[in-house]
Amino acid sequence: MLSGGIPVASGTTIRRGEGEPVSGLVVAMDGPSGSGKSSASRGVARALGLRYLDTGAMYRAVTWWMLRQGVNLEDAAEIAARSAEPALVMSTDPDAPGVTVDGVDVNGPIRGPEVTGAVSAVSAVPEVRHRLVALQREIIAESLPGGGIVVEGRDIGTVVAPDAPVKIYLTASAQARALRRTAELDGTTVEAQQAAMARRDALDSTRKADPLAMAADAVELDTTPLDLDEVIAEVLRLVKERV
Repeated sequence: MLSGGIPVASGTTIRRGEGEPVSGLVVAMDGPSGSGKSSASRGVARALGLRYLDTGAMYRAVTWWMLRQGVNLEDAAEIAARSAEPALVMSTDPDAPGVTVDGVDVNGPIRGPEVTGAVSAVSAVPEVRHRLVALQREIIAESLPGGGIVVEGRDIGTVVAPDAPVKIYLTASAQARALRRTAELDGTTVEAQQAAMARRDALDSTRKADPLAMAADAVELDTTPLDLDEVIAEVLRLVKERV
């Protein structure tokens, strides 16, 4: 268990962020990889004194566990049968977000190429999504008395928190997304990242279970020409308009 965690469900723990909270607020931040979700979401959570949940890290953590257990990731039935086994512990402090699986800190390994290449297959399995969406909703509910939460992912505004008062869908050009991801990773190229992102976008947007999509009432924000501070400022402006 991470220090200061608050139990919310079997196998899951959350932590409060710091700062003066905006009561009961849920900010849904969706979009593809490389659109700027993570950095912007953490910045918004800090500015508003809210918790922060990276739902993508949860899917990556389950994928890491499946790989370590030798699960055949081409067999959806095997993934489904074991989807409830890994015990996840989440930190929702925006200054120290993180995840452990069965007591192991996996924040580094889940960002590696092995997990990145496999996460779409695991996250497409309905049983995995059902379990993690339920946990995500519990974390959100537990956050509300303490102020609220900024939640990032690919189906927050459409599935996880469809009633969120603020829904943002971040986009960016393929080139900008690939450049950002290349800057974060060692041993890769812009071309390789652009191809990998195109593949994952196709998988995520066409899967049957909770595909990547913009909610009808979300605001689309193109981050291509913006730096991080500008993205955060624009999201804060949108929050102010809606609450």
